[in-house]
Amino acid sequence: MPESTDPAPDATANALQPISAGIVAALVGFTSSFAVVLTGLRAVGASPAEAASGLLAICVTQAIGMLYLARRYRQPITLAWSTPGAALLAGTGAVAGGWPAAVGAFVVVGLLVVATGMWPRLGALITSIPTSLAQAMLAGVLLPLCLKPVTAFAASPAVIAPVVLVWLVLQRYSKRWAVPAAFGAATIVIGIDVIAGDRVPSASELIPRVDFTVPHWTWQAIIGIALPLYIVTMASQNIPGMAVMKSFGYDVPWRPAMSVTGIGTVIGAPLGGHTINLAAISAALAAAPTAHPDPRKRWIAASSAGWFYLLLALCSAAVATLVAVAPAGVVETVAGLALLGTLGASLAGALRDETGREAAIATFLIAASGIGIFGIGSAFWALVVGLVLRWVLAPRPIE
Repeated sequence: MPESTDPAPDATANALQPISAGIVAALVGFTSSFAVVLTGLRAVGASPAEAASGLLAICVTQAIGMLYLARRYRQPITLAWSTPGAALLAGTGAVAGGWPAAVGAFVVVGLLVVATGMWPRLGALITSIPTSLAQAMLAGVLLPLCLKPVTAFAASPAVIAPVVLVWLVLQRYSKRWAVPAAFGAATIVIGIDVIAGDRVPSASELIPRVDFTVPHWTWQAIIGIALPLYIVTMASQNIPGMAVMKSFGYDVPWRPAMSVTGIGTVIGAPLGGHTINLAAISAALAAAPTAHPDPRKRWIAASSAGWFYLLLALCSAAVATLVAVAPAGVVETVAGLALLGTLGASLAGALRDETGREAAIATFLIAASGIGIFGIGSAFWALVVGLVLRWVLAPRPIE
């Protein structure tokens, strides 16, 4: 009797393992935070169509970046949009010059990221910012968004309760899928409301399209959006992303990674994308042993995630339309729930250093206040005040 030529079950399973890991990484990354991205883009002046175009742009640019980096360096290098950056946009709001000025700020962020890869001193300058202050600034920006589930529940408990309940149950049994499941519940709530109100979107609204915006530069947008967004992206995404990859035994090439993400940000900005960067938390989904027993084959997971993000890009208009017709508070609730973990980590990082705790608390409070001075948002002023307080309160050596 001839031997079977079918591949061994274990070999087949191992071959499919990185592909499924990549699909999960892309699906979780997209569904858990796209609401934050759309909220942030709308807050700085994007129309629903421009926000949908921005979501499409960052899906495509990060997908192409992943496909290139993973195949070129044979490492599971995954990219993501900056969720903390999108939250910062939501807290910043409109700036002088409106949406075109925000787009100009996104271009500046991309150029700064490229410069960071090319000029080590710029990277050293960013890393010299105390982690506690950067985390405190991020926590302050996140706080208003994370309060949205509370205020939305108080206003419409019957609408918000199913979303929160589904999230809570999944938090108990499968944290990874808690936010995607909450979005699924929100989709059902939105669908019922749309049908009841006879506001069913037309087919043309579901077709993905790009909206080009000519960048405009104002000093308020550069200082109030570009600089905080750059700092948050580097401190909360790129640098931790490198550390996560290193923990799994991968040395990500710094200059190529910064060049790809920076150039991708510049290209995607006129289409509405805010920024792309190295994945941090979700990086483990492709780099961990669960993606493949052989570390040399885990790059397939990142490549698979890239291809799947191209498919998800086709959903950009549909999810943006869904967000646009949602009852008040539903999308904000999903976004707030998605950011709770990031808020907790940021607060822990901000308060870990006892010597600079007062400066970190002041930074947190100013960022959370949402104040604007000279047309510049609270995130910038929070960091400035925090740095000044840290310098003033620093213990001086006794001569």
